Amino acid sequence: MTDYSLFTISDFDVNDYANAILAGEPYPQVHQTQYAKPRTGTALESAKEDISVAISKLDLSIEDVSKQIKSLVTTHHEELLQRAAGVNNLSGSLTSVRRGLDDVDASLEKLRQKVRVPYQTLETSAIKLQRIRQTSDALRRISRFVVLSRRLETQISELATFDKPGTAEKKRPNSSEGLSADQQDDKERTIAKAALTIAELGALLDGPEETGDTPVKDSSETDDRTAPATDTLVPLRSVKAAAAHIPFIEEAQNKVTHEMESMIMTGLSTLDQSLLASSLQTAYNLRALPTLIQGLSRDLCDAVEERIRTAFDLSRISKEVVSKENVPSSQGLLYKSRVRTEPTNITAPQWTAALWARLESLIEEMAACCIKVYTLEKVLKLKKDPITQRSFLHDVMKVLENKPSSTFWTSLGRSLEKYARDAAKGSTFLQQTLSSGYPRLLRLFHEFFAKIAVHTDTVYTQSQQSPETVLVLRALSTFEALYLSRSTTRLNEAVSQAFVGGSRAPPGANEGVAIARAVMNELDSARFDPLLMLAVARNVSAALDGATMRAEGLISSDRSVVTLLGPMATPQQILNGQVATCLYYCWTNLEKIAEEHTESAASLVRPGVKKLHVTYDSIVDPLLTAIRRELASIVSRLHRVDLQKAMGPMAGMAGPSLYMKDLADKLNYVKMQILTNFSSDMTQSWVLSIVKYVIRIFVLHASIAKPLGESGKLQLTTDMTELEFALGAFLGPSSKRGLEVAGEEYKMLRAMRPLLFLDTASLASPTHAANLPPLVVLHHILVRSPLPLPHIMHGWQEAEYVRWVEEHRKEDAWGLVEAALVGKEGEFVELASRVLRQARDKRQRMPLPEPATVMMLDCITDDDVGRKLRVAGRMLTYDPSTALVLLSFSSHGLLVDVSLVIDPDAVLSTVKWGGTLDPSVDYNWMHERKAWVWVMGWLERSEDLPIPEPPPYTSQPDVDTSIVLKALNVTPARDLDIAGLRSALAARGEIPPTTYPV
Repeated sequence: MTDYSLFTISDFDVNDYANAILAGEPYPQVHQTQYAKPRTGTALESAKEDISVAISKLDLSIEDVSKQIKSLVTTHHEELLQRAAGVNNLSGSLTSVRRGLDDVDASLEKLRQKVRVPYQTLETSAIKLQRIRQTSDALRRISRFVVLSRRLETQISELATFDKPGTAEKKRPNSSEGLSADQQDDKERTIAKAALTIAELGALLDGPEETGDTPVKDSSETDDRTAPATDTLVPLRSVKAAAAHIPFIEEAQNKVTHEMESMIMTGLSTLDQSLLASSLQTAYNLRALPTLIQGLSRDLCDAVEERIRTAFDLSRISKEVVSKENVPSSQGLLYKSRVRTEPTNITAPQWTAALWARLESLIEEMAACCIKVYTLEKVLKLKKDPITQRSFLHDVMKVLENKPSSTFWTSLGRSLEKYARDAAKGSTFLQQTLSSGYPRLLRLFHEFFAKIAVHTDTVYTQSQQSPETVLVLRALSTFEALYLSRSTTRLNEAVSQAFVGGSRAPPGANEGVAIARAVMNELDSARFDPLLMLAVARNVSAALDGATMRAEGLISSDRSVVTLLGPMATPQQILNGQVATCLYYCWTNLEKIAEEHTESAASLVRPGVKKLHVTYDSIVDPLLTAIRRELASIVSRLHRVDLQKAMGPMAGMAGPSLYMKDLADKLNYVKMQILTNFSSDMTQSWVLSIVKYVIRIFVLHASIAKPLGESGKLQLTTDMTELEFALGAFLGPSSKRGLEVAGEEYKMLRAMRPLLFLDTASLASPTHAANLPPLVVLHHILVRSPLPLPHIMHGWQEAEYVRWVEEHRKEDAWGLVEAALVGKEGEFVELASRVLRQARDKRQRMPLPEPATVMMLDCITDDDVGRKLRVAGRMLTYDPSTALVLLSFSSHGLLVDVSLVIDPDAVLSTVKWGGTLDPSVDYNWMHERKAWVWVMGWLERSEDLPIPEPPPYTSQPDVDTSIVLKALNVTPARDLDIAGLRSALAARGEIPPTTYPV
């Protein structure tokens, strides 16, 4: 079958095909088509093919195609006939559609003729109407312009009448001077009306955008082309009738503007809000209010910046000092030195005085400018547009970026920071003077804040600081950093001076007091400013941490520190004693910070003070533990003494046992060699606690000494007597009552003697063992009986058992004794059981202590009489003769009877005024006057009591002498949080949530 693909190419060209045949070239060319390629073997590929052959092939192909067409027609003749019939029917439909389209074209042409002609007529009429409206609007505006011009002439004439009196008054800088109040009000109203007229005239001249005279569009007009456009309005400046009034309007505007500016200047200088309101209304009428306020804010900020620059200008200070130093001299000897930029040692005081005078003047001018800005802003807030009811400040803020007050503070802070930094960099004199005198500089700014506080909303107190005040003070950060650097240097020097000797010359009491004094001096210097106080407190905390580290580096922690072999104290004990004394006097003096300074500053310093205390305890606690352990070890040797040997009828009183002599020697060694390395203020409480501990340990060991004969009882009595002498000597001669200060422990020791010689039946009598613990009586019953003691049953040594008793509750020790009686019978079992029953019954009969109500001292009233209270306050003074303590809080006072809790022979109130303190009484916390304490007791009514005289440096609080608090317990409250306590009580409803000064 002939290939016809060559003839189906879309760009097949007959002429090209014939030319290709004649030329003997293939058709198509390779670059001419990409759709079909001649098959191999075709006659067209031969370049030399004969033309006749090609024609014959074409003829054959045509015949072949014709046959195929005939074959297809024959095959599909029915379908072709149907399609021919359909085409015939379709031609009839198309003819009807054509006729319809012709009718539509005819109707459209008729409609176009009906619309186009009226539209063209309407357009012409609309153009005429627009021109008529423009002319009408121009005439209306000209008419309004003429009316306003005449009104302005009248207002200017009326305004001129206020300037006519006297030539002298005309020469005054402010033409309003000499006018009465009513005349001044009339003048202000006239100026405001004239300003409004001028603004309207200007709007008529320049366009209707700023007035309400814009022609109103008719509601029937919907096409924007029919309304007069703003740019097609006739400008009145091109109208000769209106242009003739322009010079007069401009002159009137200048006059009104001058009067307005004069009123504003006068109102700002006198802070006259009424005058400022009138002038601002005039500016608002002139449509110049935003520009005016922007200019005023800029002028005030520029004035402050200029004054700050001149205040730190050394050349001006130099000229001022030189002008004051000019001394009359002969003309020939007159010599003018060049202007100096730094003072000499001789002229430094004059330069310093001149600098501070300039700064004081600067503060006055800054306060004046700040008050003017806030007064201006206040008037802008109060004045409102009568139509929109929007304040003037709202309209001004559309132009300004910030409120005038915000702009002022930002400019003030930026200027202060810039010139203070430049002054510190460029002048050593300014740097040294203002850094060393930074507290004085801060006080000047405190005066600035106090002056503006009445007129502004700025606050700068210990509890609250406005952002504006903080912004200004942060501008002085250059001098603050220098001051804090010097403060840190002073603190570090105090610490370094205290530890300069190292272990060869360790710090002592004087060095501890010196560190505390340096800290208190720095805090006191900064206490007037809350922000500076916090910064100094951080430096103090760092300095205290450094002192703690230096002290820890000196502290010895090897075994020689707790060695008590004697006969002398080890060098390590002496070293630790000195360091502990230094730490003691340092932290005890610094505990007052919480009372004398704000809680925020105290919270920063308190961790450093606590570290000092912890370091002090790390020295003292191991030593006291070693002393108790050594003394307990010596007392436990009591069980090595033979206490059951028979005593001859002629035998006399034996001497004290060897262990008791060793105990006396060891107590003397501790007192003379160990405790002397520490301050007496520190060791007073230690001595009494050691005495009580030794008595308890001895009585416990004596109660379990078995077997015990008559000679043993006498030996124990002798040992007790020797123990009393040894403990009395250990207490020292300053204890007027001797061992009686040991209280219950001393009574227990005295009651132990008769217990040894009581008959067995009387051992369970409460009267014979009144001052002895039930456990001691139980031990003695078991000693007389064949029953085993608790420690023997458990296989413990005597020292282990005594240590266990010290560390556990009484009930636990009773349980061990009761376990030894289980399954046993006899007289001793009955006695022991009776003692146990009595002890437990007494324990159960003891009434539970009534809970005390926590109250603030200033909330106590007569209605609280008869209640058990727990009160916090400062102990001002203590009178030993009446056993009364004067407790105070704020301006309120309360009398406290401490006869049940404080030994009256310890005259505590004379410690700081030349008296002596009983070292056997543990009242170290009372050494410091005005110390915070917790007092628990019953509030009772009594006759008028004498008020103890407070220290001379304190004021007398308000005291009700008819009520007194009978104290059951008095404890120190060093870390008392007054604010937190009051908040907690207020939350519970105990007190009203009122803030009282502390």
